[in-house]
Amino acid sequence: MEHQAVLDATGLLCPEPVMLLHVEMRKMAAKEILKVIATDSSTTRDIPKFCNFLGHSLIKQEEVEGIYNYWIQKKGS
Repeated sequence: MEHQAVLDATGLLCPEPVMLLHVEMRKMAAKEILKVIATDSSTTRDIPKFCNFLGHSLIKQEEVEGIYNYWIQKKGS
C-alpha cells in the first residue's frame, strides 16, 4: 500500500509507539498515509483507539510473524 512516511516503532513498548505516532501525525498533511511498524502486541488495541479518538482512518492493519503493520490516513482538514 502506498504511503508518504514510515514510523518504525519496532522494539518499543507501550506507550512509546502511540506517543511517536502522535508526533508523526502532526507532521503530515491531511489525507497523507503513514505506515507504522511495531512489535508490541498492545498496538493492536492502542492504535485503533488512537485513530478513532482523533478521527484518523486506519486503512489497513496486519500481523506477520510478530510484526504489526498499520496504514493510517490523516484526517482531512
